[in-house]
Amino acid sequence: MAAAGQNPHGEADLVASYTPGSVLDGGCGTGRVATELARRGVAVAGVDNDPDMIAAARAKAPSLRWHVVGLAELDLGDRFDVVVLAGNVVPYMAAPDRAAAIGACARHLEPGGRLIAGFQLQPGWPTLGDYDGWCAAAGLEPEDRWATWDRAPYTDGDYAVSVHRACP
Repeated sequence: MAAAGQNPHGEADLVASYTPGSVLDGGCGTGRVATELARRGVAVAGVDNDPDMIAAARAKAPSLRWHVVGLAELDLGDRFDVVVLAGNVVPYMAAPDRAAAIGACARHLEPGGRLIAGFQLQPGWPTLGDYDGWCAAAGLEPEDRWATWDRAPYTDGDYAVSVHRACP
């Protein structure tokens, strides 16, 4: 992305703009977002259900906390200022697990904390109505929505970044 003149850290930029002290990177993959946030001084933990992805993340940043766990089964016993779901995490989850996963993410938020998720909108994948419903059922209120991680206005495009806030 950087070679193409694009910002490879748009997700981390947006998350960092909320000045969190702690972030849970859900569906962290190889740890790109978590590692960048840690470089910026944020306390970060990453979770992914793929052990190979977590192994790659640990190789990049062995000092960070990495957990092999699916989001629907998430129970770390910690709370975070932000839970971020970047990179189509929501649609890649098994459909029956999506509501439970959003609920588990919400339970890991500090009061007033934010769930920030970005994903493509395409046929057969969750709609924004689906996602907003899961968030509402988990006690989260909508705060912002953009078309990109760099806060371009959302106007019914094919990608959305949604910010929901835990009721204090």
